[in-house]
Amino acid sequence: MRDYKPGTQLTGDVRTAARDKAAELYGQGCTIRSVAQQLGRSYGGTRVLLLEAGVTLRGRGGGIRKAAV
Repeated sequence: MRDYKPGTQLTGDVRTAARDKAAELYGQGCTIRSVAQQLGRSYGGTRVLLLEAGVTLRGRGGGIRKAAV
């Protein structure tokens, strides 16, 4: 699927393809972490790709923890 080595900076057409794939997967309901794993990228790098693609990120989900007493 990927045309790059993990850990390398994505530029040009490779970045565009990764950004489009990330947006597609996220739009199908995958989490950012899941998308990152599928692309072989970091969570933060994947988040940046999604934002560049103009994707509106979903909320965290999960419950809010009460403070310890």
